[in-house]
Amino acid sequence: MRKNILGFALSAVLFALCLSAEAQQPARIPRIGILLGASASSLSARVEAFRQRLRERGYVEGKNIVIEYRYAEGKRERLPDLAAELVRLKVDVIVTYGAGILAAKKASRTIPIVFGAAADPVGSGFVSSLARPGGNITGLSLMAPDLNGKRLELLKEAVPEAARVAFLWQSGAIRGNLPLTDLEPAAKALRVKLLSLEVRSLDDFESAFARAKKERAQALIATPGSLIATQQRQVLDFAAKNRLPAMYPDSEWVDAGGLMSYGPSQTDQWRRAADFVDKILKGTKPADLPVEQPMKFEFVINLKSAKQIGVTVPPNVLVRSDRVIR
Repeated sequence: MRKNILGFALSAVLFALCLSAEAQQPARIPRIGILLGASASSLSARVEAFRQRLRERGYVEGKNIVIEYRYAEGKRERLPDLAAELVRLKVDVIVTYGAGILAAKKASRTIPIVFGAAADPVGSGFVSSLARPGGNITGLSLMAPDLNGKRLELLKEAVPEAARVAFLWQSGAIRGNLPLTDLEPAAKALRVKLLSLEVRSLDDFESAFARAKKERAQALIATPGSLIATQQRQVLDFAAKNRLPAMYPDSEWVDAGGLMSYGPSQTDQWRRAADFVDKILKGTKPADLPVEQPMKFEFVINLKSAKQIGVTVPPNVLVRSDRVIR
C-alpha cells in the first residue's frame, strides 16, 4: 500500500514538472515575410507605414513578431528565389505587391499572401473575385474608377498647351490594354492625342522613350506597374532631360523628383495591409477576407521640379493639391 502511495506521489510530481516545463516554453513568435521588387530606399515609406500599423496593433518587432525582408533591387528575375527563401523560413504570411504576388503564389499554395497593392487582382488570376478571393491570397487593389482619366485631367489643367501626351504603361500588369482603353474617353474630351508607350520588359524602355521624342510628346503619364516602378530613376531622368511635364502614379515618384502624382495613397494601402496580417495571424483565412479597393487618394506637386523644366503650375491647380514640395 505504501509503495502504491509513493508511486502515485512520484507520478504526480513528474506530471507537475512536465506541465511546468511546457508552461515555461516560450510561445512561437509569428514570422512575416516582406517580398518587394524594388530597393529598400525607394519603398521605405510603405514599409514604415506597415510597421507602424503593426505596432499600433500590438506587435513589437523582435519581441512578439519577426519580419524577414527580401528586396529584389529592381531585378524581377530574383523574386522567385526570394519567395522560395521565405517559404523555407516557414513564414506565417507573405506581404508583397506587383510581380512579387505571382512569385509568392508560385512558391506556396498554402502560406497566406497579402498584397499591399495589385493593379488588377482578378484579371491577373490572383483571386477569384474581390468579394470572395478564394485560395491563400488577398489584399488591396489599386483599381478605382477613371484613375487615369483623372491623372490626364490634372495634367492638362497644369499644362494646358499639352496636346500630345505619351502614356507609359506596362502590359501584363493588367487585363489586355485596359489602361489605354480607359483613358481614351478622357483624352477625346480633353482633345489630347495619346501616344501609347507599352513596355513588356526592361529592353522596351529605350524604344518607348525614342518614340516619345520622335512623336514630339509634350507631356507624359506613367501608370502603376512593378516593371515601371523598378525603372523609376530612368523614367524621371528622361522626363527631366526632355523637359516633359509628367504625371506619376503615386507620391513616391514626386518625392524622388517627379513633377506631380495622383493616385491611391501607398502609405494608407500598406497600413491597411497590416490589418489584413493581424486578422490572418489571429486565425482568419485569406479566402474569407475580401479584397479592398483604395480609400484615400492624394495629389502631390513638386514645385522644384516644375522650376527645373520651366513649368509654372497655375494657382487653381496648386489649391487642389494635398501636398506641395517647395
